[in-house]
Amino acid sequence: MNFDVRSANLEAVNSLTKYPSIPTYHQLGERGRLTEVVGEFSGPVIGTEKIDGSNARIVSLPDGSWLLGSREELLCAKGDLIGNPAQGIVAALREFADGLAPVADCVRVHYVELFGGKITAGSKQYTGHQAVGYRMFDMVVIEDYEELLGRPVAELAAWREAGNQPFLPEEELLAAAARDGLDVTPRLFTVDAAELPRDLEKTSAFLAEHLPRTRSALDEAGGGKPEGIVLRTPTRSMIAKARFEDYDRTLRRKR
Repeated sequence: MNFDVRSANLEAVNSLTKYPSIPTYHQLGERGRLTEVVGEFSGPVIGTEKIDGSNARIVSLPDGSWLLGSREELLCAKGDLIGNPAQGIVAALREFADGLAPVADCVRVHYVELFGGKITAGSKQYTGHQAVGYRMFDMVVIEDYEELLGRPVAELAAWREAGNQPFLPEEELLAAAARDGLDVTPRLFTVDAAELPRDLEKTSAFLAEHLPRTRSALDEAGGGKPEGIVLRTPTRSMIAKARFEDYDRTLRRKR
């Protein structure tokens, strides 16, 4: 089919390009407490900073158009005079989207974390002057979009949450960011999976050792407290998040 955003099923496009849920490194149990069950990694594991902001996406479509969205909904299309002002995503990303090279025969999605300003309660950790920034943390390039967009939306959601979106591996992700002039979320370390801690207290100490202060500060007046670390394999076949708050809360209750 010849894709045309004006006649496309935007509900399907939205579902196809949403960012999936990411599990916690230690499995969540009752009342938000972490259990002793950990995600099983193998081989090299990359640690990146998890920024406390708003998940946003720039969706480039094969007809040369683009869409901007939050994690849950689409907010603006190329050529719109007015966009949904939610979380400041359109204001922050419209100019960047306009400057991107168009795609052909695929759907490409830049996933970025928009942070600072008054976006979240944690914004003050990155800025004391309400500065706003964004960093890319993932990208998909979907070549079989025609077949996928013909599926029911519920089926697309299940496909997405089962981990079927074709995310770029690390080297390609970094190359795409450099090509498009984007900063990525800070890369903190690469370790062998056998070096990852498995109990709660050691993981809490591991986080503090590798990220004592945010590396994503927008100015020197921010508080500097980081949110956490994302663990991922180079191919992104396995990914998990570890937040300081989850470990602090769990260990406090455990004691």
